Amino acid sequence: MKRDNNLTAFEERVLRAIKAVKKGRVTTYKEVARKIGAPGAGRAVGNALSKNPWAPKVPCHRIVKSDGRIGGYAGGVKKKIRLLKEEGVIMRNNRVAGFNKILMRLS
Repeated sequence: MKRDNNLTAFEERVLRAIKAVKKGRVTTYKEVARKIGAPGAGRAVGNALSKNPWAPKVPCHRIVKSDGRIGGYAGGVKKKIRLLKEEGVIMRNNRVAGFNKILMRLS
């Protein structure tokens, strides 16, 4: 990931953290916040993801809400769902089916 001077240090930490989320898996805004040492900053993580200049290569579309709902996406929710489906993630009613089975914890 090349440095982007338009991003804050927080935004860069968020984008570095999500690079670990593998194709066909998802993680949560809350999990990303925990990973970068900012528990409780899930909403700020979402805001940082909306500024991702490298999407979808840096996979912000793989970040969802803690209950498996899809959440937002700068390119639109329909595009987020399409990208996830292309990676093998099954969606039902804007939720990740089998959420707990494909949830990736960031160590």
